[in-house]
Amino acid sequence: MTEQPSPMPDSAREVPDGADLGRSRGTDFFGLDDLLTTTERELRDGVRTWCDEEVVPRAAQFWEAAEFPRDLVPGYAATRVAGAAIEGYGCAGVSPLAEGMMCAELARGDGSIATLNAVHSGLAMTSVHELGSDEQRERWLPAMARVELLGAVALTEPTHGSDVVSLETTARRDGDHWVLDGAKRWIGNGSVCDLAVVWARDESGDVGGFVVEAPQEADGWDAEVITGKISNRGVWQAHIRLDGVRVPADNRLAEARTFADTNRVLMRSRQTVAWEALGHAVGAYEGALTYALRREQFGRPLAKNQLIQDALATMVTLITSMQLMCTRMSQLQERGECTLEQAAMAKLHCTVSAREVVALARDMLGGNGILLDHHVGRHFADLEAVYTYEGSRTVQSLLVGRAVTGMSAFT
Repeated sequence: MTEQPSPMPDSAREVPDGADLGRSRGTDFFGLDDLLTTTERELRDGVRTWCDEEVVPRAAQFWEAAEFPRDLVPGYAATRVAGAAIEGYGCAGVSPLAEGMMCAELARGDGSIATLNAVHSGLAMTSVHELGSDEQRERWLPAMARVELLGAVALTEPTHGSDVVSLETTARRDGDHWVLDGAKRWIGNGSVCDLAVVWARDESGDVGGFVVEAPQEADGWDAEVITGKISNRGVWQAHIRLDGVRVPADNRLAEARTFADTNRVLMRSRQTVAWEALGHAVGAYEGALTYALRREQFGRPLAKNQLIQDALATMVTLITSMQLMCTRMSQLQERGECTLEQAAMAKLHCTVSAREVVALARDMLGGNGILLDHHVGRHFADLEAVYTYEGSRTVQSLLVGRAVTGMSAFT
């Protein structure tokens, strides 16, 4: 593997003489950084520094090897991004906006690390915090905030992705336990987690979240890592078979009774995914800008060509539109006013826009765009997972369409 260039241009040695070093070279044209408190900015910058120093230099290595970066987990825990917007329970207690920016920084560094966080924090910790009792929150959240317990959420099934509301996994009561049977697929962290929230339908037809502790050691739990992926290769998703997995009765999340409760978790996770898409776009843009400033063709830097500047301007404009939507979404979230449809629109817009940004970046690098060396190719591939998970583009569009017409087109 060749030496990895920095994802950010070093103004002291990479920018041509006379180049503008002001805000126009960055990705914060509208000064959204000013909305953070000093503490929040320090936490966000801590995530950025950790990614630049520890994650980015190794990302290509564990991406190509399809290895789960276990030794990065302590550093991830130290960033305090896990459950960052949760008040108490050992969490940072920052604003949803600051948490979103922290999540974007993870994705700017590497998609696999960002997905690990989206599953652990955006899904598992959110499930416990939003739907658990006070006792359940106290029991699990502090250790999850320290990432001493790595979480997973098992919702998607082999035959139910977009129509996951048709949940087939069952939970039957047997004395002081629930017994789980069924199968789950595409479960991030599923083969390495210490705690998994399994969604299943009970004998009354109600939907519940059942917390399986130490699932890798549980009788009837079989997690097989899905191989052959072209995206997010450094994080493992699993196909899980549940054959009589026993869960203590008090491990059923207290407030999880219907699929509407599940949607409360999905709304939060889609907000996280929107920020993730933004992070990928910024990472690809920075890689392309670095390349355009360094690479010379026909005796001058690529960045001095009109077509290149047009592409860069398009990319940073799309990034800015994503930032503005994510910022407003997070402000509504802080007030408890963000709706499922607004989260769907943010996920829809940000993943589609990020896809355009990474495609422009990949094109700008020519043949080098398919190499891991310049980071752009990794973002280009990893975004395909973000584009699909937590509901495809068409699912999000149907949610928005239902909101604007008052009629459901789901079949």
